[in-house]
Amino acid sequence: MTATTLVPGYLVGTWDVDATHSTVGFSVRHMMVSKVRGYFTRFTGELHTAEDPAQSAVTATIDMDSIDTRQEQRDAHIRSADFFDVATHPVMTFRSTGVRADGADWVVTGDLTVKGTTRPVELALEVNGFGPDAYGGTRAGFSARTEISRKEFGVDIDLPMDGGVVVGDRITVELEIEAVLRTA
Repeated sequence: MTATTLVPGYLVGTWDVDATHSTVGFSVRHMMVSKVRGYFTRFTGELHTAEDPAQSAVTATIDMDSIDTRQEQRDAHIRSADFFDVATHPVMTFRSTGVRADGADWVVTGDLTVKGTTRPVELALEVNGFGPDAYGGTRAGFSARTEISRKEFGVDIDLPMDGGVVVGDRITVELEIEAVLRTA
């Protein structure tokens, strides 16, 4: 089975993440009754799509100072040593270690480094498509999702409250990525 059979419109090449048209977001349980969503507004990434999609690779770097939960006081606290310690650990990185088919979708395995701690993660990946853009270039779109334990990455602050904690341990990470094919 060829790549074009597995992924219609699939193109081999090196791609740069278009941060203007991409989102790196997360959600976490807050006060045990709701979820707070946040985003990182500055990030870079590079994808290499191989002839065999299972040989493809991705790397990404996220500027931890760019966190935005729509509440500046909370963002400042998350940047502090209580959470991400951005002064010491200014970036989060991801480097893929493998890609495999999972039915009509894919799984990307890789090493995620947060606050100096590296752990393996699996991202459930949906390939949204490949095609021309309005500027004579070529674009690709991907959606990915995973869940991690913040404590496993050294973000282990507990803020107790009656019936639970202020911030849950499980973080859902959601990515909407648009990438541009390099031409040279």
